[in-house]
Amino acid sequence: MDINMLTWDMQNTFYTETINVICGCDEAGRGPLAGPVFAAAVILPKGHIIKELDDSKKLNEAARERLYDLIRTESVAFAIAHAEVYEIEAINILNASMLAMRRAIEQLKIQPNLALVDGNIVRNFPIPAQPVIKGDGIIPSIAAASILAKVARDRFCQDMDMFYPGYGFAKNKGYATKEHKAAILKIGPCPVHRKSFLKKTLGDNFEQHDIWQSW
Repeated sequence: MDINMLTWDMQNTFYTETINVICGCDEAGRGPLAGPVFAAAVILPKGHIIKELDDSKKLNEAARERLYDLIRTESVAFAIAHAEVYEIEAINILNASMLAMRRAIEQLKIQPNLALVDGNIVRNFPIPAQPVIKGDGIIPSIAAASILAKVARDRFCQDMDMFYPGYGFAKNKGYATKEHKAAILKIGPCPVHRKSFLKKTLGDNFEQHDIWQSW
């Protein structure tokens, strides 16, 4: 029996005579202390089943890596984009997430009639867009986008770990683990850290630290 396989029941309700190409869109990396926020947009063949497809958060790393290749091969079109740390700092993480998703949609080689977006907010999308709460667990194209965004960001964190050793980026993916926070307080932040996130997460421990004053 196939497990973790989404049905098309919900996504099919969005198709009409004028809406026949739908992309799913999702982001990865809103919460970490470091690194860009990534997003992906995916157009799957209508009704196409990819075994084990599910919300990326419900899958282990090996399954995500396997599905990453399948999605890229079996999709009609896909695109992956991101918003940089300086953009997150300038416009806040929510707007940066929206920016990354808009960029992904704009990079699709086929223009969809509608974007189904995970969550409850859409802002200034280049095409008609509909938010779907917990969409990555019920809409196949959003689930596929969640996997592409997650894997792409995790791979970027592997690169961050090589360029900025000592923080454990390959393991923590930039999230606020105990070890990550201790490393920041010990050796200071690096260029891929989100300053506003550090201030909020570390609070007085960070603001009163010499590294904050010199950053």
